[in-house]
Amino acid sequence: MGKVSKALNKAATKREPGEDVDAHPGEPHAPHSPTIERMHIPLDDGTVSDDKAAGQSKILPRTQSTQYSFRNGQTTGEWDERLITASEKFSGVAESFRKLRTIILYPETEQPARTIMVLSTDPQEGKSFVSANLGISLAHGVGRQALLIDCDLRRPSLHALFGLKNTQGLVDYLRGSRDISSFMLPTGLDNLTLIPAGSPPDNPAELVASDRMSAMMHYLANEADDRLVVLDSPPFLAASETLILTQLVDKVVMVVRWGKPGRDNVKKVIEQIGREKIIGVVFNAFEMNVLDKKLQGVGYHNYYSDAYY
Repeated sequence: MGKVSKALNKAATKREPGEDVDAHPGEPHAPHSPTIERMHIPLDDGTVSDDKAAGQSKILPRTQSTQYSFRNGQTTGEWDERLITASEKFSGVAESFRKLRTIILYPETEQPARTIMVLSTDPQEGKSFVSANLGISLAHGVGRQALLIDCDLRRPSLHALFGLKNTQGLVDYLRGSRDISSFMLPTGLDNLTLIPAGSPPDNPAELVASDRMSAMMHYLANEADDRLVVLDSPPFLAASETLILTQLVDKVVMVVRWGKPGRDNVKKVIEQIGREKIIGVVFNAFEMNVLDKKLQGVGYHNYYSDAYY
């Protein structure tokens, strides 16, 4: 049995009564950094979903070092509190994404991926939050640029996480003739840019399947040696164009919400994509056991954090 299968079997472990992660949607889970395996990257984003979390996550005090508000020409943005909290230098969540970054940049037996897609099988599993944090982590890498593209043309949300507008973006590029660079927006973090989705179109699948889309991906993957491209895709089982997107990228990161039914659906998606295409599985919003909580309180992340403050 492969590592992906073992990870999925672990996620399917029966929960104790009353421990459903969605039983109290207004109460977020505390971010932490549990054990990381080669194909099993569990973390907790502290939210109920990437679509409905606005106004439902616990807002933590901001410090001067995490004031991600910015102005560049006509573009003004301020990060969602969840991104600020998760990207704290020594948080467990940030460390989980650093480990995912290492898996992407330093694969065991092949060339590093230049294009990565983040997907989930179903809606509200946290894929947009994972996409944003992966982009942040990649941008923090030495000598790296990261480009986030919101390919969820039906229900775009990446722009909102970075406090940006969605007046134009990928949809407008695919319909027109302008250069793709004109749609890249600054996020407030050096080496991280974002292409929003744009207004939802009537024909998302046709736009994604167009020659202009495949040509764009080829250009972005090869135009700059230090650039990594991260796509936030629609949920696999909810949109036909997601399968097309998997063929345009080097690797795929799957997001599976801990305790959510649908293990058979996850296995079907893996079979359609191909196991060799999947570089990691992120288990989102899972509950800590006693050992996890102990490590979160007195473990390595707190040890290093105390040394720097």
